[in-house]
Amino acid sequence: MKQLPYIALSLCLTTTAAAAAQAPPASTAPRAAATATAPAAAKVAVIAFQAAVAQTNEFQRDLADLQKKYDPKRTQLKTLSDQIDTLSKQLQDQGAQLNDAERANRARTIDEKKKQLDRDSQDAQSDFQGDMQQIINKVAGEVGTLMTDYAQKHGYTLVLDASDQQNATVLYAVPSTDITKAIIEAYNVKSGIPAPPPQSGAAPGVDAPQPQPAH
Repeated sequence: MKQLPYIALSLCLTTTAAAAAQAPPASTAPRAAATATAPAAAKVAVIAFQAAVAQTNEFQRDLADLQKKYDPKRTQLKTLSDQIDTLSKQLQDQGAQLNDAERANRARTIDEKKKQLDRDSQDAQSDFQGDMQQIINKVAGEVGTLMTDYAQKHGYTLVLDASDQQNATVLYAVPSTDITKAIIEAYNVKSGIPAPPPQSGAAPGVDAPQPQPAH
């Protein structure tokens, strides 16, 4: 994390300019004004919110359970895909020896299985993403609440999300302002959920949606 948002710099400059504009001239200001409480300086933190959610033990555990739930469907789709490959190879190897009717019949069978595979894959992906989004919403909401409490207790006046690297709002930040690891560790302690064992494999043809900031 090496970038601090222009917004933070603008905030500091705006606060300073406003204070200067409101202060009376030094020659006429009452002496008591010198002892007036100065406006609190902004204390900014950054967090990679998506990473914070995805790296919690709770999210990793729930993701592993979701992968197991879709193992049978993944196996079913793999079997159908293998059947299509086998039938296609047979038609390619034996096509010259078949009459037109048989060749057309085999080609139709392959086409029907491909359509079935496409439908089943889309259904599996939709179901998986729906289940995944429920997990994301739950954990992201809880991480967002904890992050707010953490920021208040540590005196942060502004927390910026550094998750989006393609459309970055955080252009520079010193490492000490990054609270991502602290939030993950605090959440794991609060949840009491141990880190799950490493998992392999993925749901059939599915790209899991990324956790998004809680609102």
